[in-house]
Order: sequence, then structure tokens, then C-alpha cells
Amino acid sequence: MEISMRDLGSRLSEILPAEDRTAEEKACFVRLMRIFLDLEPPPDPFGLFPKYAEYKHSFQEIVDAGDGDTGNGDAADGDALEEAFLTLYCHLHGHEAPYTSDERRLVDQTGGYWCHAGGISPLLKAEQFICPQTVSADFGAGNGLQGLLLQKLYPHKKTIQIEISGRMVEAGRHLQQWLGILPERVEWIAGDVCDVVPRDMDFIYLYRPLRPEGKGRVFYEQFARTLESQNRRVVIFSIADCLRQFLSPRFEVFYSDGHLTCFRGGGT
Repeated sequence: MEISMRDLGSRLSEILPAEDRTAEEKACFVRLMRIFLDLEPPPDPFGLFPKYAEYKHSFQEIVDAGDGDTGNGDAADGDALEEAFLTLYCHLHGHEAPYTSDERRLVDQTGGYWCHAGGISPLLKAEQFICPQTVSADFGAGNGLQGLLLQKLYPHKKTIQIEISGRMVEAGRHLQQWLGILPERVEWIAGDVCDVVPRDMDFIYLYRPLRPEGKGRVFYEQFARTLESQNRRVVIFSIADCLRQFLSPRFEVFYSDGHLTCFRGGGT
């Protein structure tokens, strides 16, 4: 049975498992799923999403089946819905990243993560920290999906995407167009995260761009010093966190679940 667009949001909300999400986070999750349901397959100039149509179909089937046969929004339906969506979301991150040999060598030497999906928890928890004037940034952005989804969910002044792979940046530009995000809302920097300082940023997302030793340790030390030197409040969402040991007590941890660590502080 086809679900009307007006009823789709309510149906998705009914099917989703309760988990430990707030009402606001659950509503954001529904908006996120709607984005993927409403759009056609993304452009794929580098062949990063070979199974997108298959995974989208599986996700859509569960959504459609939820409005009729079972109709009771039980946990099993919700688990299947969430798993199908996360499979699609992770695939869109582009695990088979088209790095050149030099780019791979540099990432391996510094202990960066290879384009792992950061998960939806940061996306759902970010709403209260992003306003129309926010400047956000993702250090080690891959194809930029996480930053793009933050911009799509919570439109704000600018998203800065720092990524060493030129082809991943190009793939990200295509995703930006696919998501309907204006060109001026995203600044792409194809380069080493070590060459970019976190200045004039309000919301920073990190997925362990470097191992905290050698060149990586210098990166985190300089990163922390820059944040400390600014008279600016900043929120940091850090996955597989390596930053905490370099920050002063001015930056408080207000959330941590072993995967995502969230800081706020700096400024006056």
C-alpha cells in the first residue's frame, strides 16, 4: 500500500524503536530517512555506490510493508527499518575511497581512519548546537556526507569540509548538488588536515583524523592551542576521540558514550 507523503513521517516515527532517543532526536531521524526516501539515486562518477539502488530498494520495501501487514509498530519492524537505513547511509559514505598512492601513504603514516561512517548519533544530537549563523567544519571529511547532512538538516552559514583526496572532494561536490545545498554554503578544502587551523568555527566534527603520536600529536597540540587562543565558544563532536587529552578544563565533556565524545568551551 502506498503511503501518502503527509502520513509517511508519522508512520516512520511509529515504526522506529524507542531506543534512548529524545523526541527531538527521533523527529530528526525521521527527517533524515525522508531525505533518502525522497531523492533519486545520487550521481556516482567514481563508482563509490554500486549497491545504492539495491539498499534503497530494501529500505523502501520495509517502509512500504510497515503500512499494512503488521501495522503495530513493534520492535522487530523498527529494528529492520533502522538496519536497512543504516546500511544505505554507510554505503553512501563511500567505503572504497579513490585515494591516490601518495594520499594513502600519508593517511597510513599519520594513522587516519579510512572513510568510516561516523554514524547517525552525531547528526541527531547536533540540532541544539547549530543555528543559522553557525560555521561548521569536518576535519577528514571523506566525501563530506556527514557535513552535508548537517547542512541539509540544519541549514547554517557555512560548512567547511577538509579532505586530502581530491577525488573524494569531487564526489562530495556531486553529493552537495544531489542534496540541493547551495554552493556558497559549503567550502571544500582538498588538503592535509594538518594545514588547516580550527579558527572562526562554531561546530567541529572529527573522526580521529590522525593518530595522537608523531605528526598527529603535533596536530592535536596545535588544534587545542588554536581553540584555547580564541575568544569564541565552540562545540566539538569527536568520534574515537583523540583530542580530550590536549584540551584544558575550559572544555567540558557534556556527552560521551564510548564512540562519540562531545565538548563545549572556549571563549568567555
